[in-house]
Amino acid sequence: GGGGGGGGGGGSQQRSDSELPPSPTLPRKGGGSAQTSPHAELTPQALAAARAEEARQTPVDRSKYQVVRTRDELNGWIGRIHDTGHFAFEAKASSIDPMQADLVGLALALGPNEACYLPLGHRQSGDGSGLFAAGLAPDQIRASDALEALKPLLQSPGLLKIGFNIKFSAVLLAQHGISIENADDIQLMSYALDAGRNSHGLEQLAESRLGHKMLSFAEVIGSGKAKVGYDQVTIERATEYAGETADVLLRLWRALKPRLPAERMTTVYETLERPLIGVLARMERRGISIDRAVLAKLSADFAQTAARIEAEIREIAGEDINIGSPKQLGDILFGKMGLPGGSKTKTGAWSTSAQVLDELAEQGHDFPRKILDWRQVSKLRSTYTDALPNYVHPQTQRVHTTYALAATTTGRLSSNEPNLQNIPVRTEDGRKIRRAFVATPGHKLVSADYSQIELRLLSEVAEVPALRTAFQEGIDIHAMTASEMFGVPVKDMPGEVRRRAKAINFGIIYGISAFGLANQLGIPREEAGAYIKKYFERFPGIRAYMDATRDFCREHGYVETLFGRKCHYPDIKASNASIRAFNERAAINARLQGTAADIIRRAMVRMEDALAEKKLSAQMLLQVHDELIFEVPDDEVAATLPVVQHVMQDAPFPAVILHVPLQVDARAANNWDEAH
Repeated sequence: GGGGGGGGGGGSQQRSDSELPPSPTLPRKGGGSAQTSPHAELTPQALAAARAEEARQTPVDRSKYQVVRTRDELNGWIGRIHDTGHFAFEAKASSIDPMQADLVGLALALGPNEACYLPLGHRQSGDGSGLFAAGLAPDQIRASDALEALKPLLQSPGLLKIGFNIKFSAVLLAQHGISIENADDIQLMSYALDAGRNSHGLEQLAESRLGHKMLSFAEVIGSGKAKVGYDQVTIERATEYAGETADVLLRLWRALKPRLPAERMTTVYETLERPLIGVLARMERRGISIDRAVLAKLSADFAQTAARIEAEIREIAGEDINIGSPKQLGDILFGKMGLPGGSKTKTGAWSTSAQVLDELAEQGHDFPRKILDWRQVSKLRSTYTDALPNYVHPQTQRVHTTYALAATTTGRLSSNEPNLQNIPVRTEDGRKIRRAFVATPGHKLVSADYSQIELRLLSEVAEVPALRTAFQEGIDIHAMTASEMFGVPVKDMPGEVRRRAKAINFGIIYGISAFGLANQLGIPREEAGAYIKKYFERFPGIRAYMDATRDFCREHGYVETLFGRKCHYPDIKASNASIRAFNERAAINARLQGTAADIIRRAMVRMEDALAEKKLSAQMLLQVHDELIFEVPDDEVAATLPVVQHVMQDAPFPAVILHVPLQVDARAANNWDEAH
């Protein structure tokens, strides 16, 4: 579990942080000359500036952090935490996988330079003779005792916990039966305020916001032959490192929290970021089953495909080349074959990036197309079919991905170790990989997917009457576009004409060029250019929306989703034309993609309660872009599907009332591909 949505803080001590202070012109109750806070009369903006300055004032002094080695000492800190009402904490683990890591220590902070460290699992190395094996270092509280004492604090809704990437701690502590309630996450605050504008890493935030350079993990664990696991770092060194983390977190919280109301980002943080910590932690712990036999067969198939493509590439090249060598590929493409458009990298070699190869393939050259195909199948094999079995957890026998909340500019989640967001959606190979994700016996996997959500949002945001009407009346949107563009009645629509309209509909959202569309449809570039021109003439609202979004972003440096999330694109004014154009396209798409991301976040936040209310035991396992995947007992499938659909379709309400209905397709099957 993690912090719920709810209010901005725990206890009355946080009031000035989460609510706007009274305006200076209003008389205060009882004459009000005595101020409880030195900042009580400031505007939100001035309070934020004052707090940021205050956070930087006291230099960090690592020598002041205390080691807590007994239960009595710990009880002293716990008493002070109850008096203060909030504290920063950091859990230190033996590895980066919270599902399999041991808890090594915990740091707590109450104020600047007022922090402590509880060593729980530090080990001393053996003496090398084999007589004294490596064991726990002396003078540490037993982990079970420390957690028993801290559990009421961590689970108390009335005490505010301040952390960084709290989801990691939530998954780690859940192994010990502890859920974290009412937490503020510095990473997510920074993300709500500055997505796309700067890094949200703790060390970078300490430097940019506090002017302080933190101890790095590498400095603590050493390098080369001297490198040790975190659990073998001396307790004194660990106290400096972990104590500093908790200290810096508290200072950053005092600096960032007042910026939320000052920059009108409290709602984004409180409704779209904070409540997801617990939801995602539970999803990560549930994991999903995979069928190793399916993956093994796929690996063999992919290896054969790669070998076949390799042979074709060597035949076209007329020589034996190492396809994994960009230098050799570049020499053949631009040297031997003399293809146009070559550019050299800093090292003087030809660039063979995906973009370069794509452009050459679009011009009809077979060699670069085959290289792209080879790279794709090799990547699927190394990333998924060969790698997925290694991610199976020894106890749960399931695969547990880790979600990153603060990794994209638009609010989309990303996943890693393993990355389940990058399995290709539209290719046969991608579908084969999804077949390996299976339901446990007695259950089905349910996939619930928003249908054409970005096109629906485009018709909403750009106020395009023809598109809106089509969605409202349930008309096939691609057939309607084709009818408008090519004058063919919807009921007699040839498949090829609809396919062209579909490519234009989706391409326009992503700022497709005549060049790209021509390649996708296999038509001359002039014809593709004429289609795009006609599209904008037919739907003038879309061109107006794109121009207005680009101009707004140029002026303000960001675009906003319908829910108020700010996606920053500072490079939209770059002097380099291609960087500028990329940022313009990204900004235009971000309003749609970001709003879609916000909607699915809102659905995820509400889903568990909605299922529990209907006494359903379905469990949400994965989120992949516009899709949610659940595991549902066979006998509950019929009752679960409508609940999931309603929650997803109604997710924007009441914050945003859409003129266009959202449509969610939900299906149940034995594996992910069949359900998709």
